[in-house]
Amino acid sequence: MSTDKSGSTGRLVQLCVGYFAFYAVTGVLVKYFTQLRDPKMSDMAFLFNNTIGGSIFAVAVVVLFGWIKLKSNQTVPWGPFQVPSEVRYIIPSGICTAVVIPTTTLMYTLPISVLVAMVIMRGSIILISRLVDEVQIRQGILKKRVFHEENVAVIFALLAVATNVVLLPLVDFLASRHIPADQWLGLKAGAARGSFEFLHSVPAMTILGSYIFSYSIRLYIMNYYKNTRAKGVEQDNKGFFAIEQLAASGTMLSIGLLLFFGRGAFGWTDFRIVAFDEAIRHPDLSAVISGIPYGVVAFFSVFIFMFKGRTATFAGLVNRLTSLVAGTAATLFLFFVFHQKFPTAQDWISLLFILVAVYFLSRAEQLRMAELNRAPQAMPLGASVPVAVRRP
Repeated sequence: MSTDKSGSTGRLVQLCVGYFAFYAVTGVLVKYFTQLRDPKMSDMAFLFNNTIGGSIFAVAVVVLFGWIKLKSNQTVPWGPFQVPSEVRYIIPSGICTAVVIPTTTLMYTLPISVLVAMVIMRGSIILISRLVDEVQIRQGILKKRVFHEENVAVIFALLAVATNVVLLPLVDFLASRHIPADQWLGLKAGAARGSFEFLHSVPAMTILGSYIFSYSIRLYIMNYYKNTRAKGVEQDNKGFFAIEQLAASGTMLSIGLLLFFGRGAFGWTDFRIVAFDEAIRHPDLSAVISGIPYGVVAFFSVFIFMFKGRTATFAGLVNRLTSLVAGTAATLFLFFVFHQKFPTAQDWISLLFILVAVYFLSRAEQLRMAELNRAPQAMPLGASVPVAVRRP
């Protein structure tokens, strides 16, 4: 049996615990700065300060620890330098990351239901991850199957993500029959009306499309890198993260400068650009420091998405489900410490679906580890196994 622990269940659990903890802290900080602190910060102001802090922290770590030296399949000439061949697609992944970060916040500034926005953002990652596996299997890049248990977990994860939106029509139906389900669940009858009007908004669809497209490309690249390591070449997730983070930070800096100077040069008056301009002119040190947990989250998020020996479906589910549980934990913390709203009935229903999904993921993990340990010397990590030996 291999002594390499980088792809072990124990290492995966460690990453999930770290991701959970810092994601929960980040959730509390967002709520504190934008709703609880006096004076409150606008979403755009917090986005700027928090992103600056997170990016500086992440870049500092990868530079100080020398992660930039990616272990590569081969090097190629780039002007007078020899660089890893993987740089040609990791940099685009970083550019996509630079699009994903601001569009996540911008989604909440649009005329769109917050519930619908959350469903779209979380659900799209789960579906994209499954699609990436299907595409790379057909391309011959991924040499393993997606277990049935992983597919079942996808269904329950989507139910967990969509709980609030799915319940809205049911609440309306019961309310029309004088059954106060809206009071029981904490949902307002009629809240579903107009939730999808954003489909007719060009800015909304542009931002949403940019988010989904960028995440699709990024997840494909992550798994392409993971599934194309040459024999004897280590899967260097730290090196991948370093190059991606540098590309993302450089891209966000360029976009920030364009928005800052563009307001005066081109007369841009959109309230989001105005708020962003004000944030640049009046940075908030405490909000910048609050970006450190967000920067830590970025490490855990990427390392889970790229976890060794697992499918994109599995890793994407682990990432999203961990963030969902962390969101509930943050809500509980805010309730007990700041006397904010207690998690609603639908939050607990969603948590139930999450636990079911986790159960099926744990079964898939047992099958995967058995697969990897059956013949570690006979086939490289990622190779397929006969269907006949799938189950013990």
